[in-house]
Amino acid sequence: MEGRNSTVLTEFLLSGLTDVPELEILLFLIFFTVYIITIAGNGGIILLITSDPCLHVPMYFFISHLAFIDLFYSSTITPKMLADLVAEKKSISVPGCFTQLSSFSLFATSESNLLALMAFDRYAAICIPLRYPLIMAKNVCLWSVVGVYVASLASCVINTGYMSVLSFCGPSVIRHFFCDFLALLRLSCTDTWSNEMLLFASSALFTMCAISIILFSYSSIVCAVFKIQSITGRSKVISTCGSHFLCVVIFYGTLLYMYLRPNSSHSQEKDFVSSVFYAVVIPMLNPLIYSLRNKSMKNALKKMEMKNIFPFW
Repeated sequence: MEGRNSTVLTEFLLSGLTDVPELEILLFLIFFTVYIITIAGNGGIILLITSDPCLHVPMYFFISHLAFIDLFYSSTITPKMLADLVAEKKSISVPGCFTQLSSFSLFATSESNLLALMAFDRYAAICIPLRYPLIMAKNVCLWSVVGVYVASLASCVINTGYMSVLSFCGPSVIRHFFCDFLALLRLSCTDTWSNEMLLFASSALFTMCAISIILFSYSSIVCAVFKIQSITGRSKVISTCGSHFLCVVIFYGTLLYMYLRPNSSHSQEKDFVSSVFYAVVIPMLNPLIYSLRNKSMKNALKKMEMKNIFPFW
């Protein structure tokens, strides 16, 4: 036991998505395409919102930060996953593992908090429109986003810092395609009860606060919609909130399915599918949802295309 405890790991081995060579090539092509679409979509949204003065309003300010988060959210996982699909040895150094862990935690928590902030923005715009310019003033929006990042960073630092004091003396194989909190806890040769409780408490705190804000906002919006007499007015409200609500359902639906399923229904295949969806696919879907369902975004894109075609017009 003493000899085992004195062994200090310098790297972890990732099990990866699959070990079938033919399937690895196919998955590489698929996820490489997904990643290119993610980079182009989120980068395009940031460029579009930044360059068009008509989109310099709170709703699109938040959308640009959602695109920023998705851009880095995906980039913490996908490049390493793509490299492992074509590598013989799927290894990651201990510092690299904790860097990936902390980065993913930071951006995942930031997205959760930002979606709640965006829901409150839609509530203020629809339910209390006369006070909206005051509630969502430029400096308020700016400091709200700063608060989202600071709160997410604090949660990330606490959980990752507390994880870094654990001892890992073998085995070194992480049964996942990236460094995940729960997968790492299973490898520790020290007691992880306090880490599990801290992770559960911080996750529950942020998730329940975000879900509470979203439920309050959308229940108030639904009540406001029923009070609107005209069909045109109802359609306008639904189209304004539809894109955000769809993003919320996809993001939280995947996370709740991943972490609230009974232990008996868990399997490595199901966990991998869920993880791929919320870590790789969702960052690609968000810009597509906002660009395809939002008239202002489509109009701004048309104007940008016209400027590129007729630069002197």
